[in-house]
Amino acid sequence: MPSMTRRQLLQSAAASALAQPLLMQSQPETSRRLKAVVCGGHPGDPEYGCGGFISLWTAAGNDAVMLYLNDGAWPPTPAATRLAEAAKACEILKARPLYARQVNGHAVVDNAHYEAFAQLIAEGKPDLLLTQWPIDNHRDHRAMAMLAFDAWQASKHAFALYYYEVSNGEDTLQFSPTHYVDITVQEPAKRAACYAHASQTPDRYYKLQDDVAAFRGLESGYSRAEAFLLQQRSPSDPLRAFVSR
Repeated sequence: MPSMTRRQLLQSAAASALAQPLLMQSQPETSRRLKAVVCGGHPGDPEYGCGGFISLWTAAGNDAVMLYLNDGAWPPTPAATRLAEAAKACEILKARPLYARQVNGHAVVDNAHYEAFAQLIAEGKPDLLLTQWPIDNHRDHRAMAMLAFDAWQASKHAFALYYYEVSNGEDTLQFSPTHYVDITVQEPAKRAACYAHASQTPDRYYKLQDDVAAFRGLESGYSRAEAFLLQQRSPSDPLRAFVSR
């Protein structure tokens, strides 16, 4: 077998590293607090999809905003109930709630809403934006994904953009992660945040999402994991700071 030059060896190692999804555990010290804005169609979506990561992120001293497309009100559950549940979930994860003020089940994606959402994101000045996958069954999820992507485009790619999954197979379809986050230690906090949405039958939905976390854990070598996909052309990859192996 012919020997490889040093250049060929480095090229081979780089190609191999790029081909492997990232496995993430703990964040090293940074020189400043970073800010994540986590977008979801409804209260509960960010908690179920990446509540473990949010808990890990804020425990490391960073800031997190949960940006909900709507307040989740749906008969017979009033807005006041959903808002109180979201506030409790955010308190558990040490995040702050924010609302784009659309209406549950009636998402609008047009020029005016694109511009308003982009302004909301620009005012938040995130280092990274996480949003739902564009191929979700729920139209509010798809609307949020499009609004977030357009805000990222309008910013001229000023921050990193990632996608997360919810109830893979039931809601999120055809999701192929680039990053895995070990949430084994954070699972109790994630569970508590999800169960804060008591009006939304968490016994059913948390079990479904925990099955996804267990499956992602099998893929990445952990007990529980959450999966993310980095948008190409993002200017940086803040989640790479969590890679430990």
